[in-house]
Amino acid sequence: MTKADIVSKIAQKTGLEKADVSASLEAFFKVVKSSMADGDNIYIRGFGTFLIKKRAAKQGRIISRNKTIVIEEHYVPSFKPAKAFTDNVKDSHKVRN
Repeated sequence: MTKADIVSKIAQKTGLEKADVSASLEAFFKVVKSSMADGDNIYIRGFGTFLIKKRAAKQGRIISRNKTIVIEEHYVPSFKPAKAFTDNVKDSHKVRN
Protein backbone atom coordinates (compact mmCIF):
# COMPACT_ATOMS: atom_id res chain seq x y z
CA MET A 1 0.00 0.00 0.00
CA THR A 2 1.34 3.42 -0.93
CA LYS A 3 0.81 6.83 0.64
CA ALA A 4 -1.66 7.66 -2.16
CA ASP A 5 -3.66 4.52 -1.29
CA ILE A 6 -3.75 5.54 2.37
CA VAL A 7 -4.92 9.05 1.45
CA SER A 8 -7.67 7.60 -0.76
CA LYS A 9 -8.92 5.22 1.94
CA ILE A 10 -8.97 7.91 4.63
CA ALA A 11 -10.75 10.34 2.31
CA GLN A 12 -13.30 7.66 1.47
CA LYS A 13 -13.95 6.76 5.14
CA THR A 14 -14.11 10.32 6.46
CA GLY A 15 -15.66 12.16 3.53
CA LEU A 16 -12.83 14.72 3.55
CA GLU A 17 -11.12 15.97 0.42
CA LYS A 18 -7.99 14.09 -0.64
CA ALA A 19 -5.98 17.32 -0.55
CA ASP A 20 -6.93 17.90 3.10
CA VAL A 21 -6.14 14.30 4.05
CA SER A 22 -2.81 14.48 2.22
CA ALA A 23 -1.89 17.73 3.99
CA SER A 24 -2.77 16.19 7.38
CA LEU A 25 -0.76 13.06 6.65
CA GLU A 26 2.25 15.11 5.52
CA ALA A 27 1.98 17.23 8.69
CA PHE A 28 1.91 14.04 10.79
CA PHE A 29 5.06 12.75 9.06
CA LYS A 30 6.83 16.10 9.58
CA VAL A 31 5.97 16.12 13.29
CA VAL A 32 7.20 12.53 13.71
CA LYS A 33 10.47 13.23 11.87
CA SER A 34 11.22 16.51 13.63
CA SER A 35 10.32 15.14 17.08
CA MET A 36 12.53 12.12 16.61
CA ALA A 37 15.35 14.31 15.27
CA ASP A 38 15.04 16.29 18.53
CA GLY A 39 15.46 13.06 20.52
CA ASP A 40 11.82 12.44 21.49
CA ASN A 41 10.07 9.08 21.29
CA ILE A 42 6.44 9.11 20.10
CA TYR A 43 3.81 6.98 21.83
CA ILE A 44 0.47 6.35 20.08
CA ARG A 45 -1.81 4.25 22.29
CA GLY A 46 -3.26 1.25 20.47
CA PHE A 47 -0.95 1.73 17.48
CA GLY A 48 2.67 1.67 18.61
CA THR A 49 5.78 3.58 19.55
CA PHE A 50 8.32 5.32 17.36
CA LEU A 51 11.61 4.85 19.22
CA ILE A 52 15.16 6.09 18.83
CA LYS A 53 17.66 3.27 19.26
CA LYS A 54 21.37 3.70 19.86
CA ARG A 55 23.75 1.57 17.81
CA ALA A 56 27.12 0.99 19.42
CA ALA A 57 30.38 1.66 17.59
CA LYS A 58 31.66 -1.36 15.69
CA GLN A 59 34.15 -2.49 13.12
CA GLY A 60 33.03 -2.93 9.52
CA ARG A 61 34.74 -3.92 6.32
CA ILE A 62 34.94 -2.56 2.80
CA ILE A 63 35.23 -5.89 1.04
CA SER A 64 36.22 -4.49 -2.38
CA ARG A 65 39.26 -2.74 -0.84
CA ASN A 66 39.87 -5.36 1.88
CA LYS A 67 39.91 -2.55 4.42
CA THR A 68 38.61 -2.39 8.00
CA ILE A 69 36.72 0.73 9.06
CA VAL A 70 35.19 1.94 12.31
CA ILE A 71 31.48 2.66 12.24
CA GLU A 72 30.82 5.29 14.90
CA GLU A 73 27.98 4.96 17.39
CA HIS A 74 24.79 6.38 15.94
CA TYR A 75 21.04 6.52 16.42
CA VAL A 76 18.38 4.92 14.21
CA PRO A 77 14.58 5.23 14.17
CA SER A 78 12.57 2.17 15.10
CA PHE A 79 8.91 1.22 15.42
CA LYS A 80 7.45 -1.09 18.05
CA PRO A 81 3.80 -1.98 17.37
CA ALA A 82 1.31 -2.03 20.24
CA LYS A 83 -0.01 -5.38 21.45
CA ALA A 84 -3.47 -4.60 20.04
CA PHE A 85 -1.90 -3.86 16.63
CA THR A 86 0.16 -7.06 16.70
CA ASP A 87 -2.82 -9.17 17.76
CA ASN A 88 -4.95 -7.66 15.00
CA VAL A 89 -2.39 -8.65 12.36
CA LYS A 90 -1.91 -12.13 13.85
CA ASP A 91 -5.66 -12.79 13.82
CA SER A 92 -6.06 -11.62 10.23
CA HIS A 93 -6.54 -14.28 7.59
CA LYS A 94 -5.91 -11.86 4.73
CA VAL A 95 -2.19 -11.28 5.30
CA ARG A 96 -0.19 -12.04 2.16
CA ASN A 97 3.23 -13.63 2.29
